[in-house]
Amino acid sequence: MGLKGKMIGQTVVKHSGVGDTFHDVFSKRPHDLATATPQKVQGFTLLDGAIGVPGSKICWHYTHDGKERIAKQIIDEVDEVKQSIKFRMIEGDLMEIYKTFIITYHVDTNGEDNLITWTLDYEKLEELGPHPGTLLNFFLHMVEDIEAHHLNQA
Repeated sequence: MGLKGKMIGQTVVKHSGVGDTFHDVFSKRPHDLATATPQKVQGFTLLDGAIGVPGSKICWHYTHDGKERIAKQIIDEVDEVKQSIKFRMIEGDLMEIYKTFIITYHVDTNGEDNLITWTLDYEKLEELGPHPGTLLNFFLHMVEDIEAHHLNQA
């Protein structure tokens, strides 16, 4: 096994409009994640730039595998047509394990169902370092939390 890897996970959202809402939350209202999924995300801080704008620096406070963690990221790409954002990790807990870590999501809203795809591109610091499978599950379950929150607000 090499040090570089990629993990892809997808989840279907069955309720109309949730895919659009999902992208809207990440691109325009990321502070709302702490309300929609408080067990996972406790806070969001804009460190430099503007919300949803490439080149901006952001910080997340989140809980993963039962531990409170911090992630500082640069927003590398935002595509409103494809409803996708690419985040590049620059500081935080994951950077103790990985040399590079890039998180991308894409929302496909064709048809009645919405397909949300998460892609994790990474390079481990050590050959025997962990794969980010639990983190991929974290993101997939976050989609379920956002959907449930959206439906409760409707």
